[in-house]
Amino acid sequence: MRKLIFTALVALAAASPVLAETPEERGLAITREAQKRSEGWVDSKVEMKMILSNSQGEKSERNMRLRALELISDTDGDKSLTYFLSPADVQGTALLSFTHFTTPDDQWLFLPALKRVKRIASANKSGSFVGSEFAFEDLLAQEVPRFTYKYLRDEPCPTDEAKALSCFVIERFPTYENSGYTRQIGWTDKKEFLVRKLQYFDRKSEHSKTLHFTEYRSYQGKFWRAHKLVMENHQTAKKTTLSFSNFELNAKVDHAEFDPDALGRLR
Repeated sequence: MRKLIFTALVALAAASPVLAETPEERGLAITREAQKRSEGWVDSKVEMKMILSNSQGEKSERNMRLRALELISDTDGDKSLTYFLSPADVQGTALLSFTHFTTPDDQWLFLPALKRVKRIASANKSGSFVGSEFAFEDLLAQEVPRFTYKYLRDEPCPTDEAKALSCFVIERFPTYENSGYTRQIGWTDKKEFLVRKLQYFDRKSEHSKTLHFTEYRSYQGKFWRAHKLVMENHQTAKKTTLSFSNFELNAKVDHAEFDPDALGRLR
């Protein structure tokens, strides 16, 4: 009987991220469970509206479309392609991102005014993406192997729409080179394992930005997507809001568009 009980406890501990032994193991297990629940969407299409707000409350708006390809690999993460539709001064700008686990990521930016594709150097990943509060590295797939993890605590989730839920609070540390962050702290709800808030700490270990995830909706009965992201910069009092609409998963995206040489021909 003792042997049966011990075997059952071992099996339960292996299956549950809550029962992982150390804070590091528990943080990693929770994050792996969150990723496992989101796998299988193949590719996606979505329309985005970006609103930039400065410290005086003045706003400017940009409209984009986003295409993404899911990769299940031991070395590479998802690919994404962002294309600006308006206003005229940024129309035709395109960002192509290939995420990697242990080697430098690949990102290319097409600037219509220069009529050329610019490769984003690894050392510049922490730079602002077209004047927003999102850095280039924020737009890469947040794959599990790109960080180490540490479980901190459980507490109520920090957003109004999830206030009835409890969240895991997990600290993560970038392992990829030239990150603009020393660490990040995220709140992941225990019900669907959705990220509700993410705090960023800069190279001086100061709390520089906070990203809020709201308006989650379910697709195909399995895949959850936040329809509103708000990135607040606590050092400049600026804010960038991304609103998403017309999500399509398993959307049969044209893979030929994910070619750096094709960025100048996108329409």
